[in-house]
Amino acid sequence: MIVTIDDALDPRLNAFRWRERQLTTIAQRKSAINEGLFIAEGDLVVHRALEAGCTPDVVLCDPKCASEFSDAVHNAGGTTLVASADIRREVTGLGVPLDAIGVFKRPPLISSDDLIAQSTRLIVLDCVDNPSNVGSIARTAAALGWDGLLLDPTSSDPLSRRALRVSMGTTFKLGFARFASTTELLTQLHQSGYATIGLTPQHDTREVTNLRSIHIEGKRALILGSERQGLSDASLELCTQLANITMADGVDSLNVASACAIACFALL
Repeated sequence: MIVTIDDALDPRLNAFRWRERQLTTIAQRKSAINEGLFIAEGDLVVHRALEAGCTPDVVLCDPKCASEFSDAVHNAGGTTLVASADIRREVTGLGVPLDAIGVFKRPPLISSDDLIAQSTRLIVLDCVDNPSNVGSIARTAAALGWDGLLLDPTSSDPLSRRALRVSMGTTFKLGFARFASTTELLTQLHQSGYATIGLTPQHDTREVTNLRSIHIEGKRALILGSERQGLSDASLELCTQLANITMADGVDSLNVASACAIACFALL
């Protein structure tokens, strides 16, 4: 069933106005059960969310997308709404009235133990707090065949609006999990047979190898830190190998998402 909305103040549109913290609390983002909501912006992201089995609450569309999505949304227990471009623009606060935008229930969160056990190529994010970077990293991981993301408590939510928008919904192809301590996680990865490669421009006491010369057999995890501070000394000491990316004189670093893309390709 498709419902037509004629008033931008219709209460059925309220969720589209909510901020991230209204959609899902920090506790819900860490919960193993599917509590809280996320927003999928754009027809492609909505399509990929439905394709991945995410449960829709309500999807707001133009007439064409409403016809395309209504059966899948209805069968999953959600509601499809149709509204004019002006109403869609006003409700979402975006300059462009998206053809489709959906509010979905968050899927159950996989545990880090399970993700480590079922994967062979993982990306570990430590203090990567920019959602655009997390979305870009997710898109790279999915495109290059990596299995999932492990995120510390301070790294951005892969299901935040901006992260999902940047990833174009490819996040749904990945497993992702939270962990409490990077040093404890590195120890667990080693015990599970993973080689861990930490990206850093330099280190005072350990050799940092050019990324192009690293060859890994078996399971591997790429370890990435914040753009300002990088990985902690304790984390760098625990990594199996440290690697850097050769750059032109006078340039000291890359955006973390760009560095991740190069490293994911090099370490396939």
